[in-house]
Amino acid sequence: MCGYQVRIHDMPSEDRPRERLLKHGPGFLSNAELLSVILRTGSKDENVVSMSSRILSEYNLKQLSQANISQLTKIRGIGPAKATQIAAVFELARKLEIFTDDPKRKIRSANDVYSLLYPRHRELKKEHLTALYLDTKNNIIKEEVISIGSLNANIVHPREVFKSALMESSASVILTHNHPSGDPAPSREDIAVTEKLVEGGKILGINVLDHVIIGDGRYVSLKEEGYIN
Repeated sequence: MCGYQVRIHDMPSEDRPRERLLKHGPGFLSNAELLSVILRTGSKDENVVSMSSRILSEYNLKQLSQANISQLTKIRGIGPAKATQIAAVFELARKLEIFTDDPKRKIRSANDVYSLLYPRHRELKKEHLTALYLDTKNNIIKEEVISIGSLNANIVHPREVFKSALMESSASVILTHNHPSGDPAPSREDIAVTEKLVEGGKILGINVLDHVIIGDGRYVSLKEEGYIN
């Protein structure tokens, strides 16, 4: 059983996270204090600062950001309301990483593809093959997940990739998928799928500009590696 915990309201005002944030700004607070501001309340046995410190001693920020609602509610003291608060904060952070004022995002290089998708792809536990459909100026018209699971040339069919390209009148398409292992080196299947889709695009008059494989903090462009002419 937990020992006596000082309630937040019983703490000196200068020690309370919310008051410290108002006075000094969020950069002055520790991770545990920031989390306590988000959670707002603790439990009858544990104040919110102690709860936040315990959570961050059991899960680092990356692990916490990757947890879904079901996983979050298994943490002691975290119910559905607090779980949604945590999930919402991390989702806002992910959206901020890819935010742009330009309503039409232009793709100029493989690095642009990586910057756009890495914040979401780095947390995926399975491979996701995604297509970026572009107009004649390489602005993104549409982004679509084509398949989930290890790439296999017998499973990934060109019609699934080019169906939306035809519907959206796309001039070209860029393929991308993640490697949950963190190593973006292309496998034989990655290369085989790419070759198959490049040939399919030529028949339809839709250029496959690149296939970018995203790993942990790095990527490989099959265009730059010479697999796409």
